[in-house]
Amino acid sequence: MAKEEIKRLLESSKKEIDNDYNNSVKSIQDDLKSFKQKTLNQI
Repeated sequence: MAKEEIKRLLESSKKEIDNDYNNSVKSIQDDLKSFKQKTLNQI
């Protein structure tokens, strides 16, 4: 493989991993908000 192709693949992978990370963080935050709201509603 050429260096340019490897570099392009690494950049693509990094963008994909960053996107997955951000989606995971948002999902966890949404779950926590939902849990908090359900708990407050039960009180």
